Formats: sequence, C-alpha cells, structure tokens
Amino acid sequence: MILALLGALGSFWLLELMNRAGEDMAAGIKVDEPDNIVERFSYVRMTETGQPSYIISGDRLTHRPSDDSSEIDNPVVRSLSGDKPPMDIRARHARVDQDNTRVTLTKDVDIHRAASPTTRDMHMVTEKLVIYPEEDRMETDLPVRMESGGATATGIGMQANNATRQVQLGRGTIVYPPRARQ
Repeated sequence: MILALLGALGSFWLLELMNRAGEDMAAGIKVDEPDNIVERFSYVRMTETGQPSYIISGDRLTHRPSDDSSEIDNPVVRSLSGDKPPMDIRARHARVDQDNTRVTLTKDVDIHRAASPTTRDMHMVTEKLVIYPEEDRMETDLPVRMESGGATATGIGMQANNATRQVQLGRGTIVYPPRARQ
C-alpha cells in the first residue's frame, strides 16, 4: 500500500514539474510576434473565370499569426470590375482580417475612379474606410467628402456598393455647380 502511495505521489510530482516547465516555455513566447514580413508586395485576387478582381499592394505587409491579421503600410487597393472603370484607393495604413474578407484603411484615405462613357469621375476622401472585397462594397462612419462631375457632397458616414455604383451618404450637404446658360 505504501509503495502504491509513493508511486502516486511521485507521478503527481512529475506531472506538476512538467506543467511548470510548459508554462515557463509558453511565457517566453511572444504571442503577437509577426511570422512574415514582406516588403513592396502585390496581391492579386482572381475571379472564378480567371480575371483579376482586385489588387492590393503596399510598402510593407506584416502578418500576425495570433489573430491571422495583416498590417499594411501605404496600401493601394485597385478594384477591377470588368467593363467598369477601375477604382483606386490609397491610405497610409490598412489592416486585413476576418479571413481576408475585411480591409480597414485608415489615415488619409483617398478614393479615385476615372470617368467612363457611362459614369462620371469620382474622388472621395475620409479618414477611415472598411472594404469588403468579396461583396464589392465599402463603408465608413466618419466624415466623407465626395466630388463627382463638378458636384461636391459632404456627409457623416457612407455606404457604397461598387457593383451597382450606388453611394449613400449620411447627413450632410450637396453643392451642384450652376447650369451653363444657353
């Protein structure tokens, strides 16, 4: 009986010793350390038909395995939608998360779409923009200034669907240029 008791105590002591060693090792690992850093990169997302859908590029991409997110310095997002003119979005910082389905651009966000035979040029600025590339939409809850075809609109908050080319601005103002006299 005493041998069984000593064996059980010895096993318990050995288990505790192993647990402490594991905790000490885990404490030495920095959880938020990046596992990949890529300088001057470009990522192309393709459609099901093999055509480029959008391109994300930047000066530096830092991937963090702890939450599977990426930080991008000076990102440029170019949306390519077949027959529609491309839209370029630039910022000073971006975070890509939620399995690459959400891109949050911050600091001096600048959006530009060139004119085409069916659409006017568009330029928009804000301090934060959340893009959902798979859904081809974007939104912000901060102030926005948009210029298109000579008109200027400002508002707090914006939701845009790039596929349908519909933009909804929050409360704000719109200034149309005067009509030319004939």
